[in-house]
Amino acid sequence: MAEFRSLIPFGRGALGRSGYDPFSGFRQEIDRLLEDFGQGIPSTFGNGKSGFLVPKVDVAETEAGLELTAELPGFDEKDVSLDIEDGVMTIRAEHKDEREEKDEKKHYHLVERTQGTFLRRLALPFEADADKASAHLDKGLLTVMVPRLATAEKKPKSIPVGKK
Repeated sequence: MAEFRSLIPFGRGALGRSGYDPFSGFRQEIDRLLEDFGQGIPSTFGNGKSGFLVPKVDVAETEAGLELTAELPGFDEKDVSLDIEDGVMTIRAEHKDEREEKDEKKHYHLVERTQGTFLRRLALPFEADADKASAHLDKGLLTVMVPRLATAEKKPKSIPVGKK
């Protein structure tokens, strides 16, 4: 029976005993590439405005509830939907735009379509009062306020200790 360790091109036990891994640099570069993928890739959502595939989101928890702001350039109110279900808030924004130009004198015809989609889900760190949540979109900045569910203040209950 042939010894398979002799087929390893890096020497016997090179990966295990000596701690040398010839693929570690390659693996690190692939990890870095995958982490950076999609961040900062420009995309046009129509109206000549430039946006990003991964909009920035700021989330802050306050005593009143949750405050969220998201950058959604090029989106209108009709393009954005918000849902709260089972303790998870979902922000979905989709925009489609089509532009057509014709010029019979120059004999050209141009049709351009742009589409942008954004979906983000956030687990809420408390029970939310979804009926009182509010959101507004102003100049591409979405602001969402999600209040905490009002609960009756729990008073400690004392238990009397007696003889059996």
